[in-house]
Amino acid sequence: MYRERAAVGIRGAVRWESVSRGGAPARVLPDGCLDLLWSSRAGLLVAGPDRTAHLSTGTAGERWVGLRLPPGVGPAVFGVPAHELRDLRVALVELWGRAAADLADRVDAARAAAEAAPTGVPPGFARPATGLAAASGAVAAVLEGVAVARLRAAGGPDPLGTRVAARLAAGGTVAATAAEVGLGARALHRRSQLLFGYGPKTLARILRMRRALDLAGTGIPLAEVAARTGYADQAHLTRDVTDLAGLPPTRLLTPG
Repeated sequence: MYRERAAVGIRGAVRWESVSRGGAPARVLPDGCLDLLWSSRAGLLVAGPDRTAHLSTGTAGERWVGLRLPPGVGPAVFGVPAHELRDLRVALVELWGRAAADLADRVDAARAAAEAAPTGVPPGFARPATGLAAASGAVAAVLEGVAVARLRAAGGPDPLGTRVAARLAAGGTVAATAAEVGLGARALHRRSQLLFGYGPKTLARILRMRRALDLAGTGIPLAEVAARTGYADQAHLTRDVTDLAGLPPTRLLTPG
């Protein structure tokens, strides 16, 4: 089970939740984002920006709640350069210390209050899915609240991150993006490492892959998707997606 919805307090951020089935790992594709995570088993974590697909393992029934921050926003929230978290899953306490322990207490209290809310179910009977959904929503609200507060305290995200990510997501070249934001190639690369965890060329590839898979998911043939998203041809699309995602697009788009 996986579902998501737009966050309220941070533009472009997404609240999501899922329940692990166990068995085969879930494939999480790179997206240029950093996530603040809560796991019913592992507690509070940070997911850094991935360069290739991350295979997420979990025990059956393990619940996950996350706040996905748009490209370039995570460093202002977590207080560390993105490249220090690249391809990592890190316990939040390693970054925030006591503040992470305080947040864990707030998450536990919010979850417990939501789970204890009256549901009309007699004692001894299983709580309905709506009770678990309410608890996940309470956790998501706490995560978003702390992210909004930390972002505000940091003076907001670096506006360069928003500009660069938007330009590359729209299909702009790295050279054109550098010229548009008034930076040389080396300066843009350094700033991108801090904001996204990798250089602009890697971010551009990842965002193009996401754009291509979104289009292909609507039923558009892959050859047309390749032409629309700037690949040389369908073979080029297949190679690039396989390199980043670990599977060709035909496999990724096949249910199950």
